[in-house]
Amino acid sequence: MIRPRHFIACFVALLSSGASAEVLQERNMPMDIALELAQGAVKACAADNYNVSAAVVDRAGVLRALLRADNAGVHTPDAARRKAYTAVSARAPTSAMAKNVQDNPGAAQLVAIDDFLILAGGVPVRIGNRTIGAVGVGGVPRGNLDEACALAAIKEIEGRLK
Repeated sequence: MIRPRHFIACFVALLSSGASAEVLQERNMPMDIALELAQGAVKACAADNYNVSAAVVDRAGVLRALLRADNAGVHTPDAARRKAYTAVSARAPTSAMAKNVQDNPGAAQLVAIDDFLILAGGVPVRIGNRTIGAVGVGGVPRGNLDEACALAAIKEIEGRLK
């Protein structure tokens, strides 16, 4: 049986812990930047004659923009989205994750996480040390080239990330 004084002590503890909590303030991927990043990645790849899809997700992995170039493969929109999701979830480029999976048997099960795609081409977007989203590119024959297009798009807008 709960005694009245225990109930009161728990109630006071609950109130005092809530009073000292800070409100979270998070930065996130705005729609206009997401669209520019997707366009920039598709354009960067098009300059090298690659037809790709580019996806941009916010800090929670929710899709904010997705563009598929003319003649890009039917699989590329999903691959781009999953690479972006993977990069934002891990707060790391998917190329680094792919290398880690190859070199570290303990990381091999990363490929089993739902919706992860452990292939190069996903890059986090950061303001300082905070990840606000990610860009994923799919459709170039090698992942390092997908990643180069994502990095080119980020470089174009990085001065506006403050």
